[in-house]
Amino acid sequence: MTDQPPIAKKVYYSIGEVCELAGLKAHVLRYWENQFDVLKPTKNRAGNRVYRSRDVELVLLIRHLLYENRYTIEGANQKLLEMRRGGELKEGAKTKVASEFLSGIKRELEELRDVLTTPAGG
Repeated sequence: MTDQPPIAKKVYYSIGEVCELAGLKAHVLRYWENQFDVLKPTKNRAGNRVYRSRDVELVLLIRHLLYENRYTIEGANQKLLEMRRGGELKEGAKTKVASEFLSGIKRELEELRDVLTTPAGG
């Protein structure tokens, strides 16, 4: 698992925050917007992209499909389309976020355990 911070619930996320959460570069997110019809973050009055929680969930799901399941862009698009038709898209994205969140908590607990079990004076 990658070292990612746990996801805090917010109404809007900047592209930088989404990049940090997903472990991606901004140009990758912008490219994905062109490749995946389901990923359409809105823009604020200043013209900056603002991602909602569901957008972040989709980014994490897309990243999972591409990087962990090794789908091509076309294959991931097809999978997302199938999930949307079957009504699984929202649930699949939420499941991926929950998994990432729990992984972050587990990682933090393991780090805390390591700190607490380190012998003093050693």
